[in-house]
Amino acid sequence: MCEKLTILRMFVTNKFSKMALILNIETSTPVCSASLAENGKLVALKESFEDRSHASLLTVFIDELFKEQNIDAGKLHAVSVSEGPGSYTGLRIGVSVAKGICYAKNIPLIAVNTLQTMALMALQELKDSSVLYCPMIDARRMEVYSALFNSEWVQKRKTIAEIIDENSYKAELAKGKVAFLGNGAQKCIDFINSENALFLNDIYPSAKYMATLAQQAFDRNDFKDVAYFEPFYLKDFVATIPKKKIF
Repeated sequence: MCEKLTILRMFVTNKFSKMALILNIETSTPVCSASLAENGKLVALKESFEDRSHASLLTVFIDELFKEQNIDAGKLHAVSVSEGPGSYTGLRIGVSVAKGICYAKNIPLIAVNTLQTMALMALQELKDSSVLYCPMIDARRMEVYSALFNSEWVQKRKTIAEIIDENSYKAELAKGKVAFLGNGAQKCIDFINSENALFLNDIYPSAKYMATLAQQAFDRNDFKDVAYFEPFYLKDFVATIPKKKIF
C-alpha cells in the first residue's frame, strides 16, 4: 500500500517529535555518505563521490563526525541506514556497519528507502506541484530501479526494476511533467523525447536527506530487528567489506 506523507509533515518538525540524535548511513550507490542529525535537523555531513570507496571511507567518516562534533557514540539514540534499492555490496557494507553500532550501543536500527530520499531532495530543489518525480538508480545496461512520487509525497507507483526503451513513461508524459533524477536517469535521455520530460542534475542518495525520514521513523518507533534485517539488494559492484573496527 502506498505511503502518503504531506509536505507539511516532511519539512516541519512536529512539536511532538522525540528528542533524538541519529547517525545516518547511505551506501546504496557509488556515493559514500554519513551524517549526524539531531531532532530531524542535519548537524554534520561527510561524503565522497569516489566510486568503490565505501569500505575504506565509511568508518573513517563516522569516526570523524563524532570527533569533530565532540560526540561519543554512546550519545546516539538510533542509527538509520539506507535499505535500498541499490548495490548489493554497497548496501551490505552500510548495513553491516549500522548493525555493529546498534549491537554495541544497544540502540535501535532504522531503515530508510533510497528512492524516497532522492525524491525528497528533488522536491526541495524543484518545488513544482505539477510535476511527477521519478527517482532512478542505475542497475547497469539499460535497467534501472525506480518509483514515482507526486509533490504531496504520494507514491504513485511501486518500486520496480525496469528496462528503459522508447516506450518508457509515455502514458505519464502524455498527462503532464515528469522529472527524472538520479544516476539512472541518464539512460532515459536518448529514449525519452517529450516536452514534459525534465532531467534534474546532481540528485543522488545522500545521508544529508535521510535526517527528516529517519526522525519520522523514530517518532513512530518504526525500528528494524537488528539480527534479521536485510536490505533491498539490486546489483553488485566491486568493493570489499570494511575490516577496521572503530567501536
